[in-house]
Amino acid sequence: MNKFLLMLVVASTIVLAKPYTVEDRIHDMNEMAHAMNTIQSGFFYNNYSTVEAGVAKLSATVSRVQPPLEEVQEQDMLARYMNQKIQMSNKIVKKINRKSLDILERFKEGDAVQAVQAYTKIMGQCMKCHREMRNW
Repeated sequence: MNKFLLMLVVASTIVLAKPYTVEDRIHDMNEMAHAMNTIQSGFFYNNYSTVEAGVAKLSATVSRVQPPLEEVQEQDMLARYMNQKIQMSNKIVKKINRKSLDILERFKEGDAVQAVQAYTKIMGQCMKCHREMRNW
């Protein structure tokens, strides 16, 4: 009975799960921009709770970001190798998560300069993605 129930739950999850689309990515990018603005506001007002809320929103949103279905289903192996969008996306997500934790740690310690530098490095990762993967 338990095995049947477990298999039913897994099967329904697979059937009901929708793929990550370009529209989902656009929504997540807007959410990340909003989170970055919140962090910046926290810096300007010297408010740790605002910075913390922005970092939490950024971390939650960036963890959802993944390559869209079109990139995952790319059939041409040479194109997949040359683009390496999936690997690059995963690396950028890890770096943003690491730097967002640095922001919290540094700002809590009172080192606003280092927190802003970590924020700037996150912006650099954003621009790297847009420049290399989105052809800006």
